[in-house]
Amino acid sequence: MQNKKKTKLLQLRKYRIRSKVAGTKDRPRLSAKFTGQHIYVQFIDDSARVTLAAANSRAKDLGGNVKSNVAGATALGKIAADKALAAGIKQVVFDRNGLRYHGKVKALAEAARAAGLKF
Repeated sequence: MQNKKKTKLLQLRKYRIRSKVAGTKDRPRLSAKFTGQHIYVQFIDDSARVTLAAANSRAKDLGGNVKSNVAGATALGKIAADKALAAGIKQVVFDRNGLRYHGKVKALAEAARAAGLKF
């Protein structure tokens, strides 16, 4: 019962954030998804409903051994920022998917900023 309540509250936070955060062509939305084993990052233009660039921890250029922890989030944040810059994306809005800006989420964002993205 408790797990259903937590899931419902997470979903409500996601909806509340998504009602305020939207990506455009000039400033796409950086959406981060964290599972128990992997991390997925997408740069999304919501007006055209298209993904401009993406990176994940399962990619072969990472060796497929990046875990869903702070160190993995830091490594993936740098790679995601490099892919975004290669696609011509310089500014983004950060969608943390209802999670607190703490730990893995913060490490991913700071690594992307350090690599050259502006939030």
